[in-house]
Amino acid sequence: MKNIIFILVFLTSFITKGQILEPVKWTTSVTKISDSEYELIATATIKSGWHLYSQNVPQDGPIPTKFAFEGNVNYFKKGNTVEDRGHTIQDPIFGMEITYFEKKAAFKQRIKVKGKAPFQVKGTVEFMVCDDSRCLPPTEVDLIFKVK
Repeated sequence: MKNIIFILVFLTSFITKGQILEPVKWTTSVTKISDSEYELIATATIKSGWHLYSQNVPQDGPIPTKFAFEGNVNYFKKGNTVEDRGHTIQDPIFGMEITYFEKKAAFKQRIKVKGKAPFQVKGTVEFMVCDDSRCLPPTEVDLIFKVK
């Protein structure tokens, strides 16, 4: 009897782990604009059927995508994070006009570097995704950009 219970608990733990949904994968890259300016690019690859919300969502809507960058002595930010053009719809669930992304979205942040030495910019992105039947709770992911 103990063996049967152990096997059931063991299998349940594997089944539960297999149900963790991660419909968005993030990658980072850096593009050199000039000797002193770079563009940090965070790209979201979104599984089919899911959508990621814009940074610009009306109040009382879903959680918008938000970026935060750790400051350091090697750079300063220029302006705000810019996003691709998404799909704008009148959302029946939230009862408002909302912009979201399907399949892929790129978010770009310009920086001005203070020196020539390579360094890393650390940041985070908080986001929310939904499909046609459910929304996942907001998720925060660490991002690292390698400036060379």
